[in-house]
Amino acid sequence: MGGPPDREAGLSVGAVAQRLGVAASTLRTWDRRYGIGPSRRSSGTHRRYSPADVARLEIMQRMILEGAPPGEAARVALAEATEPAEPAEPTGSAGPSARGHGAGGNRVPVATAGGGAAGEPGAARPEEVRGLARAAMAMDAHAAAHAVRTAIGRDGVVRAWDGLIVPVLAGIGRKYAATGDCVEVEHLLSAVLLGCLLEVPPPAAPRNARPVLLACAPEEQHSLPVHALAAALAEAGVAVRLLGARVPPRALAAAIRRTGASVVFVWSQTAETGAPEWLAELPGSRPAARLLAGGPGWARDRLPDAVRPVATLPAAIAAVESFFNPA
Repeated sequence: MGGPPDREAGLSVGAVAQRLGVAASTLRTWDRRYGIGPSRRSSGTHRRYSPADVARLEIMQRMILEGAPPGEAARVALAEATEPAEPAEPTGSAGPSARGHGAGGNRVPVATAGGGAAGEPGAARPEEVRGLARAAMAMDAHAAAHAVRTAIGRDGVVRAWDGLIVPVLAGIGRKYAATGDCVEVEHLLSAVLLGCLLEVPPPAAPRNARPVLLACAPEEQHSLPVHALAAALAEAGVAVRLLGARVPPRALAAAIRRTGASVVFVWSQTAETGAPEWLAELPGSRPAARLLAGGPGWARDRLPDAVRPVATLPAAIAAVESFFNPA
């Protein structure tokens, strides 16, 4: 997550390229064309990326993966990252894909496109976003949980995630990127969110006879998005088996065999966990299970042909539901 040396000296273009899983030449192009580049200089003429620079690039990369033109993504990233202390308003955009701590996995939103814009019926209101952010910063777990439960009960998991939870996580992520602070806030809010998502009851009469398996890639610790997907699928009447963080390929293969899963969803948040070749070795089932890869960590150009990438929480739900409701 970057310690004091990184904050002082900054990161080289090669280090940032490796962290984001893009080519160094791509970063240089973004800097030259869109002005989204390193802001520090080391000894000599070498330019270095600060934590805030990296946060901007992560916002830009995430938006491009979701289909935004690079120029528009750069403008949004530059605008959003100029106020790191404030949470984002619910505009239908996910927060930055910065690395988080522990299994809670803050700053790792699944997606965005399901919630309404601020002011629409069912969308979180700006004052609710600010209220949850204040509760988190005050380490008031009771108030934070009340805000999240209220939003889930009123709007459902997808809209609460997109309209309330993602903007607050994004704001905390930007504050960390700018200052290195708020790790304790991240941990507390992640625990609150996990508790609220686990309160969503499983369907009494699920639509699927064969369960949906949800897991994180090997060594991937960011499990909060998988819990959000599990809760959203439960609301949709879909039975799931949630395996959580850091699931080894052998364990996932065993789970597929034991459950006869209909759909297998695997989450990768960081490039370090996104090598996808092992997915091709997962065992088949009869009928065949659908394989879904979610999260920004995957090297998508290397995904096996049988694996379908999904970029957003609504897209993941739609991909799962299409298995039970084929066109």
